[in-house]
Amino acid sequence: MRVKSQWFKSDRPKTPEEVASAAAFITWRIAHNALKETRKASFEVEIGDQYFDFLSEFLIFLIQANDRILHRQFHWDIRVRFITAMANHLATTFAENKVELMQNHFADTKDGFIQRLNQRAEGYAEHDYGQDQSNFGFLRYLGYCIGSHMNSHDQPWILDQIMSVEAPEALATLERAVKNLLDKACMEDNDSPTPCPE
Repeated sequence: MRVKSQWFKSDRPKTPEEVASAAAFITWRIAHNALKETRKASFEVEIGDQYFDFLSEFLIFLIQANDRILHRQFHWDIRVRFITAMANHLATTFAENKVELMQNHFADTKDGFIQRLNQRAEGYAEHDYGQDQSNFGFLRYLGYCIGSHMNSHDQPWILDQIMSVEAPEALATLERAVKNLLDKACMEDNDSPTPCPE
């Protein structure tokens, strides 16, 4: 999957919230593509609650990955601002889409997404994240989370599909796109400033 991760030329450093907004858009596209590809692989993900449960789990997985990517370069305060803004963007977009399709209550839907994010964050915190095989537990946790929403005939196979295909491809796209955003964003960090490229 190809995503655009370029900024319009500007000498002004970006705030963490501005970078998070751009990264949230990319994250949404990656999660939606993973859902589409899983359905194309003959897994039954019905339009309705199951569809949005799958989507929310994948979005939460990618939010956690975004945080781990930022951890390599930025201090805690920048990460908190970035992830808070990203989570709010994605929770809003998620709620808007679900309300449009299913007529749910917007505030309850957004709150439900945030509650699941906080719950899952505790689970992901137990697993390492890296650019090599140390991702195994991180991917496996996503597989189990998504598996809990699948129909019984798909449950034996979904873990392998997520761990072997969808999650690695999603992370590879995310790593490229977010790294490109961060390299060109020159986000301000008082403790370890990232200089704007010449």
